[in-house]
Amino acid sequence: MHTGPNDNEIINSVLRGEQTLYAELVKRYQNFVFTITLRYTSSREDAEEIAQDVFVKAYRSLADFRGDSKFSTWLYTIVNTTCITFLRKKRLNTHSLDNEKVFAVAENHDSGFNANQVEIKSRQDMVNKAIALLSPDDAQLITLFYKGEQSLEEIGRVLGIEPNTAKVKLHRARQRLKEKMETHFAQEVRDLKN
Repeated sequence: MHTGPNDNEIINSVLRGEQTLYAELVKRYQNFVFTITLRYTSSREDAEEIAQDVFVKAYRSLADFRGDSKFSTWLYTIVNTTCITFLRKKRLNTHSLDNEKVFAVAENHDSGFNANQVEIKSRQDMVNKAIALLSPDDAQLITLFYKGEQSLEEIGRVLGIEPNTAKVKLHRARQRLKEKMETHFAQEVRDLKN
C-alpha cells in the first residue's frame, strides 16, 4: 500500500502545475510497468526503453485520465499499446508468457540477505514460474488481478469483457495455476504446507 497522497490526488496536483510530483507515480508503478514490458520482449534494454516511453506518454496524456478506474488500469492500457507499437516498429518476435526467463529476470533485480526475504523471494519466483507456464490469457488475468491489484470490473474494461466473464475466466486461470504448481513444483508446494 502506498503512503501519502493517493494516485488521484497526485494526478490533480500535477495537472495544477506541480509536475515534480509525477515522479511519485513513476516510483509507485515502475516495477509494474517493467514487469509487463518484459513479457513482450526478453531484452532488458528494450523493456527499459518501452517503460520509459510509457511514462512519457502517460505524463503527456495525464489530463485524459478521468478517474473512472484505477490509475494502474489506465496505465496498463498505455503499456499494452506502447509495447505492441514498439514491437511493430522493431519487428521483434513477441515472446509469450511461456518463456520462463521473463518473470525470473523481473524478480532478480532485488536481492536481500534476510532469510525471510529469501524465502518470500523463493515463493514469488516459484509462483512467477508457474504463471509463466500458463497460456498468455490466463497469465494476463492472474497478473492483472494479483500483481496489478485490478478489480474484476477494471479487468473487464481492460480486456473488453463483462466483469462476470472476467470472474469465470479468473477462476479457471487460478485452477490451471494450481494444477501447474502441483505438477511442476510438487515438492515446493508440499514444503509450503508444512
